[in-house]
Amino acid sequence: MGPITKVSVVSTGTVRIRPQHVQSTGSPLLWWLLTSRRWTAPRPINVYVIEHERGLVLFDTGQDRRSVTDPDYFPGGFTGHLYARLAQFAIGPGETLTEQLRGIGYEPDQVRTVVLSHLHQDHIGGLAELPNAEILVSARELAELDAPFAEVNGLLKRHIELPGLRWTPVTPAPLDDESIAGFTAAHDVFDDGSLLLLPTPGHTPGSLSLLARRDGMAPLLFVGDLTYDVDRLVAERVPGVGSRTGLLASTRAVNELRQQHPDLAILAAHDPAAAGHLRRALDASPAA
Repeated sequence: MGPITKVSVVSTGTVRIRPQHVQSTGSPLLWWLLTSRRWTAPRPINVYVIEHERGLVLFDTGQDRRSVTDPDYFPGGFTGHLYARLAQFAIGPGETLTEQLRGIGYEPDQVRTVVLSHLHQDHIGGLAELPNAEILVSARELAELDAPFAEVNGLLKRHIELPGLRWTPVTPAPLDDESIAGFTAAHDVFDDGSLLLLPTPGHTPGSLSLLARRDGMAPLLFVGDLTYDVDRLVAERVPGVGSRTGLLASTRAVNELRQQHPDLAILAAHDPAAAGHLRRALDASPAA
């Protein structure tokens, strides 16, 4: 069967964002952020749960419910105004990471490893609920916490650098592996080939994706916010948040990987179709 025994998805509430967030129109971010009058329909805030023989693994941790109950969660002033313009969250009492994990049969203290695609608030929101986890994040991403204008760029340091957390900075190393066409570097999480971290910068400088592989299972690629749906990724229509050059380069690398593995399931953080993509990929896998 291999080291991966089960893969699930939960969602810590929903988020509405601007259409230009989902797909760039070419306008500068600050322009559309301050002028857009439209919101998307609610989108999930996905957390992917992987049962591995080395312990329970999460890809991202969702949004903290305190962001909708605590008026001081976000910064004040103009920076806070930008956050309010960027996203609208809805998170019920039963939609915290803890309750969502319990809903599929796990306790938070069972989580041994967390992989963060990046450090934006809707991906780090459950960190405080995971007392036993080692947290993997790209070293490049972690360095952004001390960069100028970190809060303006979506990094809320006081919700990230929490007491007691165990951080492991990761730098993907050169890897000559034809099975990951499109990528020349990776980090093998457990040194068994089952979980590979791939560099997909663009949305943020240190964004990572996670490739999950098991014999008899369609490969799964968790891509964070590289895209908001698979059709846009295939068509190279990139989001409006991040470096367009970086997003295009990472998108093309993923599409090259997809060409090599036509059954590859691409699973994004806010794709309403992601749960269906995952279900179909697992249903098509004889060993699932």
